[in-house]
Amino acid sequence: MISYIKGLLTYIKDDSIIVDVQGIGYEIICANPFAFQSFENEQVFVHTYHHIREDAQLLFGFKNEDEKYLFTKLISVSGIGPKGALAILASVDVAGFAAAIEREDDKFLTSFPGIGKKTARQIILDLKGKLVVTTAVVEDSDQPTEMANQAIITETREALKALGYTDKEIKAILPQLQKEESKNTDEVIRKALSLLMKN
Repeated sequence: MISYIKGLLTYIKDDSIIVDVQGIGYEIICANPFAFQSFENEQVFVHTYHHIREDAQLLFGFKNEDEKYLFTKLISVSGIGPKGALAILASVDVAGFAAAIEREDDKFLTSFPGIGKKTARQIILDLKGKLVVTTAVVEDSDQPTEMANQAIITETREALKALGYTDKEIKAILPQLQKEESKNTDEVIRKALSLLMKN
């Protein structure tokens, strides 16, 4: 298995990045490729999961071990494939997601694309109590705030899509939006529109 890739980040695509390792270009599928934008044409270290199917061998990339851990746990749940797991990782942090599992928050889980009530219950059934090891902050008093921030980001993404912006455009500004400390969705949407107009 390929545990990580270290090399020159040569290209960022809509759903993947290309990392050159001694003249070989590895395509690594990511939840948010533009999160690596600041490393373009520089050395980058990417945690990877090597997914082997009968018809393909795919590399999925993550910025840290916690993201990779959550990904492996999600794809172990019946009804969730790699694409579904990436869709979740694209708009949530591991701690916030783990907190939602522990609280059995169906509404939070069904806010993700392709996750219905049945799958949400399956996620809770399979993962409750199993994500606390990597995310000790789950019980932290600030956790509800983190969850609220993630909900705002999710709402902002949906609002931007409704306005006609593409996934590529939205993903490009996500890292900046996630740094916003505003607790108001409207303010974050305004910030997002401002960033989109500059691009």
